[in-house]
Amino acid sequence: MRELTAARLPPQFAVTPGLESLPPAARHVLRGSDPVRRAAEAAAGVGFPTQACRALTHGERAALWLGPDEWLLIAPEAEGAALAGALETALADFPHSLVDVSHRQSACELRGPQATTLLAAGCPLDLDESAFPIGMCTRTVLAKAEVVLWRRAPQKFRLEVARSFVAYVSQFLGEAARANTLD
Repeated sequence: MRELTAARLPPQFAVTPGLESLPPAARHVLRGSDPVRRAAEAAAGVGFPTQACRALTHGERAALWLGPDEWLLIAPEAEGAALAGALETALADFPHSLVDVSHRQSACELRGPQATTLLAAGCPLDLDESAFPIGMCTRTVLAKAEVVLWRRAPQKFRLEVARSFVAYVSQFLGEAARANTLD
């Protein structure tokens, strides 16, 4: 694997209590029919959710349902080329779309007792655990940034953010945290 220069390093999220940058990851968006989904599951080593807005994991790999025929696949960065190769081989006979979006996004984890409150400052979704349970994921907005939001635990969320919005999302969550401490 070639070394990343400073210009190619993923942007880091600003220091905010409960907010942590996650390591670089391999990300692929897969689009296709049910036969594509079934073939891809075996190749990817993780089940693909068939229920709307849900995520499935196996080890460090995850498949997030983004649409009726669309999934975001996440794996450790070092496994990206092997994952892509396995998927391309398994899907060679099926019409599909497989796009590497690894360098398009960065991820962070927001956790702690105020995580839901901080997200609610800029997200229009009902983030109560009864409405947005563990394992649920969706595309949404946080203030003016499109994100993929995934609830990993009662007080832990993963956000997939376009690289160009990392500073904005960091600053927004930092402001929300400061405002929350003033209340």
